[in-house]
Amino acid sequence: MMTTNIEKQFLLNSGELTEGQFREARMQHQGRIVWLIVTRQSGRIRAWFNVCPHQGRSLNYAPDRFLIDPKGQLVCAAHGAVFEPENGVCTNGPCLGASLKAIETTEHNEQIFGQIIE
Repeated sequence: MMTTNIEKQFLLNSGELTEGQFREARMQHQGRIVWLIVTRQSGRIRAWFNVCPHQGRSLNYAPDRFLIDPKGQLVCAAHGAVFEPENGVCTNGPCLGASLKAIETTEHNEQIFGQIIE
């Protein structure tokens, strides 16, 4: 399988993402804008495509607004699937065991960057 490295793209300033928070970001991919979910968990940045594996809908209920359960897990606003914030695996709901599609992230000079590797 051939891999393609896409150039790192700016997502957010580091100060815009606090521990346990979920934010929406965007980047270019294959000539179009794609939406992402970005979070900081245990000090580490994680990011996924904002696409629920259940029916392909966005997880947020409004721009940059996400549901979070009392345990700090991400909840899909459409059908209630619950995702573990450390790894993006669905722990409850209609896509149990499926995962959000992750992207690579780096943090440098108080900025967060994303990179899609295929």
